[in-house]
Parts: sequence; C-alpha cells; structure tokens
Amino acid sequence: MNNWWQELIYGNSFQDWMVALGIIVVGGIILYALKKVVVGQLKKWAAKTSTTIDDVIVAGIEHSVIPVVYVFVIYSAIYYLTIPEVIMSKLKIVFWIVVMFYILRSVTAVVRHLIFGKLEEKEDSEARKKQANGLVLIINITIWIVGFVFLLDNMGYNIGTLIAGLGIGGIAIALAAQTILGDLFSYFIIYFDKPFEIGDFIIFDDKAGVVGAIGLKTTRINTLSGEQLICSNKDLTDSRVHNFGRMQKRRVVFKLGVVHQTPAEVVKEIPQLVKDIIQVDKDVRYDRGHFMNFGNTSLDFEFVFYIPGADYTVYMDKQQRIFLEILETFQKKDIKLAHPIQTVFLQDKTKDYAGFSSAEKNN
Repeated sequence: MNNWWQELIYGNSFQDWMVALGIIVVGGIILYALKKVVVGQLKKWAAKTSTTIDDVIVAGIEHSVIPVVYVFVIYSAIYYLTIPEVIMSKLKIVFWIVVMFYILRSVTAVVRHLIFGKLEEKEDSEARKKQANGLVLIINITIWIVGFVFLLDNMGYNIGTLIAGLGIGGIAIALAAQTILGDLFSYFIIYFDKPFEIGDFIIFDDKAGVVGAIGLKTTRINTLSGEQLICSNKDLTDSRVHNFGRMQKRRVVFKLGVVHQTPAEVVKEIPQLVKDIIQVDKDVRYDRGHFMNFGNTSLDFEFVFYIPGADYTVYMDKQQRIFLEILETFQKKDIKLAHPIQTVFLQDKTKDYAGFSSAEKNN
C-alpha cells in the first residue's frame, strides 16, 4: 500500500499529486465562500452608499483580486511539485502575464470610473461620456503598453533595445501617418477646448447639421436633409465653425415698407404699432424700430427684436405670430404695404414737345 502511495508519476509521488490537488480544491472552496459571503456583503454595503467608487472597488475585488489569488493558489500547488526548470520558467511567465492582466484591468477600470465620475457632475453628462470614449481608449492603450514593458523588464529582457526600436519605428509611423495623427491631435483639441459638443447644431463651410458622434479620427454630423456627414477632425478644427447650439438668444431683423401715399400721421404711428405687437409675447425682447428710408417704391421701416434660446422652431413660431398680427393690424387700419411696382409714362409720338400735333402745326 505504502509503495503504491509513493509511486512516482512524472517525477512526483501520488501523494504529492494529491496534496497539490488538495491545495487547488481547498483554495477554490475558500475563495468561493469568500466571494459569496464577504463580497456579497460588500456589495450590499456599497449599494447603500451615495458614492460609486466603493462599487468599483468591490467589482475589482470580485473580478480581479479573487481571480489573481486563485491563480496564486494554482501556482502554489504546482510549485509544491517537482517540475523541470524549463517547464517551471514557462509557467512563471504565464503566471506573471495573468497577474499583470488582472492588475491592468483593475487600473483601467479605476481610471475609467474617475473620468466618467467627473463627467457625471457636468451638464449633458451622457453626451460628454460619448465624447470621452476616445480619450479613455487612448489612456487604456497607454496603460497596457506601459504594463507590458514593465512585465518584460521584470522577466529579465533588455527593454532598452526594445524602446529604442519602438522610438525609431514610431518616427517612421508618424511620418507615414501624418494625416491620422493630425486628426488625433484635433480630437484632443475638440475634447479639451470644446468648440462644439455632441448635440450642437453647427455650420462650417457650406455644411450644416447636428453633431452626432466625435471619434478619434472623424466626427459624424447628422445633416438637415437626413444623411450622415462624416468629416475629419482636422477639417473641423481648421475651419470657422458657427455653433448654434450655444446660442443664448437669436437676433431678428426685418423690414417692411408702406406706400408713399401713406399720411405722415400714420407713418409716425407705425413704429409704436409694431412695438406693441412684438411686446405682447413676454419671451420676446423688443430692441428698436425706425422709419429708416425713402425707397423707390415704399417708405421703409426696420425693426429688431430678440428671441431667447436656439430652438429654430420656437423662433419661427414667434416670428410667424408677429408677422400675422402686423398684417391683420395694417389691414384693419387700411395701411397699405408697398409692392415693388413701377409707373410707366407713355408719350404720344404724334405730338411734339410743345403738345401740338403735326396737323395742328400745318394749320
């Protein structure tokens, strides 16, 4: 019996194999119990708090710390056995890769939470989060690269040569991808300087639409005609952009003209009539109204008022109401709006400039 128990299998006795298996099983049971009991209680506690950082910590313990500990348990069980050095060195590499994976995943999760948590305090947080996805992606890639280099350094590799190679390769890539890097830097300009954000209505060059998404290279704009316009970030930062999404008020200037036969007393009344019509709406701020010009076909007036906000439909509704009331008021008071007409005087060619006809001259 004892001989069978001590019989060697791949360089280890059956007893050693059982001990290693026991370490894995017992460690797994303990970790499973900790996950169910301790982590379960931590989740309930975190759900009651007003902050979210504790939820991230609990999630990190559940999805990163416990898996790392379980990998350590497996590594301890393997280390207990007599394993050839060549195989053991490979297993160490695998162990450190797995550990580094979970560590980096926890770090990126914390960074993502800190960025998005800060954005939660801002207005239009959902739009800002969409815009920040590109920034978070770049930070995550940087963290993973740094972690990978750190791992290679701890494994004994000479990272100086690797970094030098990456530097030379980076210069070559930068020269070959100037357009892409230009769009990438433009993305950072858009993100930090915020000339426009998702949901803003913008006009640049001869294009107009609502910003739908801002990516690392391109910005997607939903145009008024329905299609999606995709343009590079660099084109936007190099252009003059009219951002109507941040319009605080809309200035409206309109002109109207009445016929020249309008009595002077009525002409004096027109600015006050129009002012009273505009000021009926409390949301509309009247600025000025003047008799401004003797036109060729009309007596011209100019009026200015302001409408708060950037909603185009609201602007058109209020302007329509004002114009309709002006038309109704003018019709009631028999004030005639001028039309661009011309009066043509015809001359009788049978008469000379003195007004005599040829027959009358002969007599």
